[in-house]
Amino acid sequence: MKKIYKSNLALNMSSFFNTLKSLFPTDLFFNNSLRSCSVGCSLFVIYCLSSCNKNEESTRPVEVPVKVLDTITVDPPLERLAVVYHVDSIKNRTALDSFNSRYSEEQRKIIYALNRIDQRKVWTGKELVVPDTISTDLMDYSPFPKQLGMVDTIPKLVLISQRIQAFGLYEAGKLIKWGPVSSGKKSTPTPNGLHYGNYKAKRKVSSVNKDWILPYYFNFMNFEGVGTHQYSLPGYPASHACVRLYMDDAQFIYDWASMWKLNGTSIKKNGTPFIVYGEYDYNKKKPWLQLADSLESNDFKEDELEMLRTHIQSYKDDAKNFVVEEEPEKPLT
Repeated sequence: MKKIYKSNLALNMSSFFNTLKSLFPTDLFFNNSLRSCSVGCSLFVIYCLSSCNKNEESTRPVEVPVKVLDTITVDPPLERLAVVYHVDSIKNRTALDSFNSRYSEEQRKIIYALNRIDQRKVWTGKELVVPDTISTDLMDYSPFPKQLGMVDTIPKLVLISQRIQAFGLYEAGKLIKWGPVSSGKKSTPTPNGLHYGNYKAKRKVSSVNKDWILPYYFNFMNFEGVGTHQYSLPGYPASHACVRLYMDDAQFIYDWASMWKLNGTSIKKNGTPFIVYGEYDYNKKKPWLQLADSLESNDFKEDELEMLRTHIQSYKDDAKNFVVEEEPEKPLT
């Protein structure tokens, strides 16, 4: 449409000047003046049209890709290996022996972690999700994003997903570690919500059964006695509300997370936040087995992100998370 407009305008200008020229064919002065006027008017028209085009282009709205606006999908994109999962059924003793010989000890540890089990929980009849490419770095298979912008103002954060039975540790929005868990069973689920690290013990005796020893216990619900600790991982929620971990993961959280600061019997400063969220679906295929159908099956769901944002706002609204520790005065020398 713009090209037609320009062509018609140029044609009309040319016809107008040719008509004038035919009326005064012998007047040399007039024709020279007419020629100069024609050139000047043509340049003026071209300038005006180009100016209009520039104004049109400057006012045209900039198209923003949908992904830039989608903070659910891009916060930021989840980095993962180009890997395909399959489900391996350990049908008999021969298949179990083949499994043990096919993979190295380090590779088997990755497979155990992906299936939320201990080594001694592998037996005939077991279904295992197995990646076709096995790295020896568990971080390569993380269901948690390596950067999470919404928590970048929180120095340390523990996320525990009951839906996918996994924990993730963040420092200023950067994922530093993740691993498998076994949270509370159906009759005694781990309470969801925003909690804080309270106290810890290298060795704690269970309040449910005195024969149960809980190494590297870190409490995050004081009165309920709920916390993280080492204990057997069977590949499903099995605890009495605590969160079971591998030994090295329990020790890492024990050393890494912060306890509360007390002023007498009152809490002066909260410890490291522990956010527990999601629900395990006992009626569906285990979440990690679903990776064989979809790589995104274990990613954050939209309702989980919304709940996470709510807990983060609660964290920001609590003044006990921002208490500045006073340094003791140094003696004069």
